[in-house]
Amino acid sequence: MATAIVGWAHTPFARHETESLESLIVTVARGALEHAGIGAAEVDEIVLGHFNAGFSEQDFTASLVLQADDAFRFTPATRVENACATGSAAIHQGIRAIEAGKARIVLVVGAEHMTGVPAPDVGRNLLRASYLREEGGIEAGFAGVFGQIAGAYFQKYGDQSDALARIAAKNHRNGASNPLAQMRKDLGYEFCRRESEKNPVVAGPLKRTDCSLVSDGAAALVLADVETALRLRRAVLFRGTAHVQDFLPLARRDILKMEGCARAWNAALSAAGIGLSDLSFVETHDCFTIAELMEYEAMGLTPEGRGVQAIEEGWTEIGGRLPVNASGGLKAKGHPIGATGVSMHVLSAMQLCGEMPAPIQVRDAALGGVFNMGGTAVANYASVLERIR
Repeated sequence: MATAIVGWAHTPFARHETESLESLIVTVARGALEHAGIGAAEVDEIVLGHFNAGFSEQDFTASLVLQADDAFRFTPATRVENACATGSAAIHQGIRAIEAGKARIVLVVGAEHMTGVPAPDVGRNLLRASYLREEGGIEAGFAGVFGQIAGAYFQKYGDQSDALARIAAKNHRNGASNPLAQMRKDLGYEFCRRESEKNPVVAGPLKRTDCSLVSDGAAALVLADVETALRLRRAVLFRGTAHVQDFLPLARRDILKMEGCARAWNAALSAAGIGLSDLSFVETHDCFTIAELMEYEAMGLTPEGRGVQAIEEGWTEIGGRLPVNASGGLKAKGHPIGATGVSMHVLSAMQLCGEMPAPIQVRDAALGGVFNMGGTAVANYASVLERIR
């Protein structure tokens, strides 16, 4: 690989009632350039990750990044979309431009403003990341899709409610120390485990604490070729990346195997020349707690059906064998669709540069893994990151 992250910016994820999609984009675009020590005129290409699907009336958004600086005028800018993996799709497009020799410096922005539409519209918009012809009638929207997946997993491997509650509690405990997280509250295992008025069942066996948060926010990265990166303030290398796309209809695959996720992890680790045990930490896509549980198995941390072992024995805690979602994950941090993949890479770069708050800084972090998923393991992106400056 010949591309490195040289700067970044990240808004807090929250309900940003006084912000717009445009203002969020402009804020992080300016912040990332300043962090990298790069001027707008030095950027060769801009890539925006923005899902939309009805969240924004403005649906031609690539050029909104140009609002950040007049020097961006006439710079190529493209919007990309790949469901909840939209942010990683934007990063991959930036990497390709650099490695094809078409760009030296690329600005990647991921953004979404989700809270400006009524709650029923949120569910309808998110369900557009499923195969509507067969799955559009599922109650509770995308939560209903993962509720069905959780039910099928429970039927095959037994009731995993304890494991899901432990995952939720871990991520909320981590998120409490992350100033960028939407929910900064340690809810505790007992609250996450017990159904209550404040933690009702949402779909299948999933409760509110099993579901990621509807959120507004943006994140940005400045990418550069390695030669350029080594002359700048910092450089976090993409040691390996992979993108695996699977069938959209659930009926065409065994979703409990998450084969696209497994293939993406295997390919990224192989490209990096390492094994899973070499990673210092992982940021993974916990849109629902059942997803994180199944991703333990897909990444090879445990055998199929034994993801529970990783959470019960503390492997994925900070200080454990492989810390997972030290940031709090989507579960606590929030999940503004287009921003999520970029956010995961920003937070991983911060870990590698020792810039996370002390309670959630992984000690001696040398190699970080990122997994970002679009739909129900349809779009699967994995990255291995290493600091080289």
